[in-house]
Amino acid sequence: MTPALYRRQWGQNPLREVLAGMVGTFALIPEVIAFSYIAGVSPAVSLFASFVISVSIAIFGGRPGMISGAAGSVALVAAPLVHAHGVQAMLLATLIAGALQIVFGLLRLQAVMRFVSAEVRTGFVNALAIMIFSAQVPQLLGVGWETYALIALGLVIIYLLPKISDAIPSPLICIVLLTVITMVHPMPVHTVSDLGELPTGLPHLTIPHINLDWATLSAVIPYAVAMAAVGLLESMMTASVVDDLTDTHGNQRMECTGLGISNILVGAFGGIAGCGMIGQTVGNLRYGGRGRLSTFTAGAFLLALMVLLHRWVGQVPMAALVAIMIMVSISTFSWGSLRDVTRQPKLSSLTMLVTVIVVVLTHDLAAGVLAGVLLSGVFFAWRAASLLTVTSHREGSTETYTISGQVFFASADGLSAEIDYLTNADLVVLDLTHARFWDVTSVQALEKVLDKLRSHGRTVEVTGLKHEQHGIIASQSDNTLLAM
Repeated sequence: MTPALYRRQWGQNPLREVLAGMVGTFALIPEVIAFSYIAGVSPAVSLFASFVISVSIAIFGGRPGMISGAAGSVALVAAPLVHAHGVQAMLLATLIAGALQIVFGLLRLQAVMRFVSAEVRTGFVNALAIMIFSAQVPQLLGVGWETYALIALGLVIIYLLPKISDAIPSPLICIVLLTVITMVHPMPVHTVSDLGELPTGLPHLTIPHINLDWATLSAVIPYAVAMAAVGLLESMMTASVVDDLTDTHGNQRMECTGLGISNILVGAFGGIAGCGMIGQTVGNLRYGGRGRLSTFTAGAFLLALMVLLHRWVGQVPMAALVAIMIMVSISTFSWGSLRDVTRQPKLSSLTMLVTVIVVVLTHDLAAGVLAGVLLSGVFFAWRAASLLTVTSHREGSTETYTISGQVFFASADGLSAEIDYLTNADLVVLDLTHARFWDVTSVQALEKVLDKLRSHGRTVEVTGLKHEQHGIIASQSDNTLLAM
């Protein structure tokens, strides 16, 4: 990335960037606090971590406009470690996870994201929208009519105000107006302070107080690896969504190393590892946050709210935040995918649906994506294998087999099954001009065909060999007929 491009990513419409980042801050607070309880840490640990990650990723990250914080699947992975070995073990795991993410980026392993198909990305987005909405359900149960009225009013403000003016993001106005209403006319509604005690001081550097012996490392490292992998996967998926929504291209390698640096800083300040947060990111993009300044503002404003305005933040009604998150879930869901389910190939639609189902059932976005990628690979192999054709024709005492298509582990048996080993032809020709051999399994299948034909006394000739297509044959076979 050139210095000029980096500077431009900070200078895009500063006022809009700051306002969008402030909306992202309020969207961060309820989810971060909720996941802090899942992970078994205090709200201050997750809130401080979100501040550090947002500020750091704005500087070191490779995807402008993307909001990152201490939430998501990383908290689910860290929870068993915290419960079994305590917060200090979690801090050590965070530091190790950050280091692994830096190595991942330096080795350019972000290229594995190419194996995530479009239907898996759609399933990821839809599942996340469902999870965002379902996370609001507890705030809708066991409450009075006042809560529902405030949520309805919040949605009206969010959706109708932009038709009049979009100078200030409507979610920000929603938060201010609903807070003023509940302060002027007190009513029995939940507020942010009901979620847990907010921090009142500044974060400070800390060193994990834990013995660095083999027993500790053997317990922590598996969790650190899982935290690093899940964080990278969610961040890369979120970055891909931002690329699609903005028609721009982020630097995924820089995002990997930036996330690693951020998580090392988080661990140094006593926080829990984090990653990209697609719900908050979509909200940021929706209200004009395209550059690094919006990401920086989301973290800086979060710290300002916690330290300077925590008493006022505690009085924000949860109804306002629920209304914002409902809007985010609606905006996140790919409604066109419902129509495409019947239009797209059945296997593609099934991959998308399986991704959604796995995420919803496990509450683990990484598990859903991995299931979708695995299914995509199986379906691709199935389709590629079905394209293999073997035709034969007889001229006198010569029988020629023309093999066309991709020969690999899934189609190799199909090749063998099409050959008549008991033919009475004196010469059998295998024409490989239109075939491509991809792996050792395919080469072994060809050798098996040759050996069987020769065992029945047939002379075999292989034609159409081209090094650029069939180099795997030369490297795996010592048969002189296959030499090139």
